[in-house]
Amino acid sequence: MKFDGYSTDGFHDELFFKDGTPRPEARALVERIEALSEGELARRHQAAERALLRMGITFNVYGEEPSSERIFPFDIIPRIVPSDEWALIERGLQQRIRALNHFIDDVYHAQRIVADGVVPAEVVASSQGFRSQCVGLDPPGGIWCHITGTDLVRDRDGTIYVLEDNLRCPSGVSYVLENRAVMKQTFPKVFEGLAVRPVGDYPGRLLRMLEEVAPRRAGQVSVAVLTPGVYNAAYFEHSFLAQQMGVELVEGRDLVVADGLLRMRTTHGLEPIDVLYRRIDDDFLDPTCFRPDSALGVPGLMDVYRAGGLTLVNAPGTGVADDKVVYAYVPEMIRYYLDEEAILPNVPTYLCWRESDRRYVLDHLDQLVVKAANESGGYGMLIGPHASDAERQDFATRITADPRNYIAQPTLALSRMPTRVDNGFEGRHVDLRPYILYGNEPFVLPGGLTRVALRKGSLVVNSSQGGGSKDTWVLG
Repeated sequence: MKFDGYSTDGFHDELFFKDGTPRPEARALVERIEALSEGELARRHQAAERALLRMGITFNVYGEEPSSERIFPFDIIPRIVPSDEWALIERGLQQRIRALNHFIDDVYHAQRIVADGVVPAEVVASSQGFRSQCVGLDPPGGIWCHITGTDLVRDRDGTIYVLEDNLRCPSGVSYVLENRAVMKQTFPKVFEGLAVRPVGDYPGRLLRMLEEVAPRRAGQVSVAVLTPGVYNAAYFEHSFLAQQMGVELVEGRDLVVADGLLRMRTTHGLEPIDVLYRRIDDDFLDPTCFRPDSALGVPGLMDVYRAGGLTLVNAPGTGVADDKVVYAYVPEMIRYYLDEEAILPNVPTYLCWRESDRRYVLDHLDQLVVKAANESGGYGMLIGPHASDAERQDFATRITADPRNYIAQPTLALSRMPTRVDNGFEGRHVDLRPYILYGNEPFVLPGGLTRVALRKGSLVVNSSQGGGSKDTWVLG
């Protein structure tokens, strides 16, 4: 199967130069694909999809009646990241997560960054992710954001930007692991020849990090994964990670607070839990502290946490740094807390709560991407150049009514990659979500989830909006 006729169309392509020649790191892969007989790549792709189906790689789509469960779309052409480029990404993400952790700790304590005028007080106070219940909390080791998925994009000129940080309950790492298992079977010789860095040790690293941040009590650390249940969109991932780590998967009804500790109901009686990797939002964790109508959490859980008898991963309140308005201040956080310049830049961002920015955004809606500050999954977003006049007018009304809730950014020419379409290849836009674990030190999983917008011309890579994924090969 040949790449003859494949065009980058002026975009930065992750595998090919603009003249159509493969990048050095991709040459062996391209040669292997072009050496396949007619129909062989399609057969391998189908085999990969069958393998993913057997593994149960699914997600739920909400907003449909009834909600539907789908196989996560997969494309067989992997993304390849050379080692020097990955080294830059790794350093940039480690720097960023340290600064974000300082910021979260600061806003729930002295708020020095607010007092010094670096981040406006009203931005923090009005953030939907700010939890007054977390003021004064001291998580074990001073770490709030233990697991982060940071979305990166590349513009036409090759610059890598941070698009957003996901610090509440970031999902998707199970797809990274399963995609890799399939790809090692699909292109074994190319994979081995390129010395691709492994990702399969992620569950072991995750468990080690969870044990590192446990409360300082003697004895073996007990870890559990808290899920809202089988109807959650990411339930497959919850059960997969618990199984891979060899720890219990629990729901709120399996847990109780007794004798000042969080305990799990077992056939042998109540067993203590030291670290709870929670995959439910803050609001549902403890009905005595957050939403009183929550049936998913555990009454009294926050009292145990405050007293130092439990570590919650991620810590409650981290959503304040998940806010897309707060995101705009991360470069300033890096300067303030670390006395460094950001290694990975933000996408230039207009804050609609500022009058001058708002006027510019309203006058240029046909050129900008507008996002709601606390939405995810591709929802609450306007891609101005692709929107209708009615859609732009709707967003103008929304922005005017609630300017704090919206940011806007230039419409980037996101990098593309060859993606299998029928009997050939076409360019499709991609992003990259690496995963960072923060225990004793930040660790960045080499690679991450490459998400691909499978619809031609689309810039939205989210699975809920028709996107899929690719394996990501970081070269050793």
